[in-house]
Amino acid sequence: MDILFLLIPFSVVLVLFILAGLWWAVDRGQFDDVEGEGERILRND
Repeated sequence: MDILFLLIPFSVVLVLFILAGLWWAVDRGQFDDVEGEGERILRND
């Protein structure tokens, strides 16, 4: 039971880090043109 006092705050912090990373990626435009990047590698420039 004592381990829950350690694991619950760690899991909350981990979720906050994941959400912050996702927010950062969305804010920087990482997901703006998903299809374009997939087609870019197939083009023969």
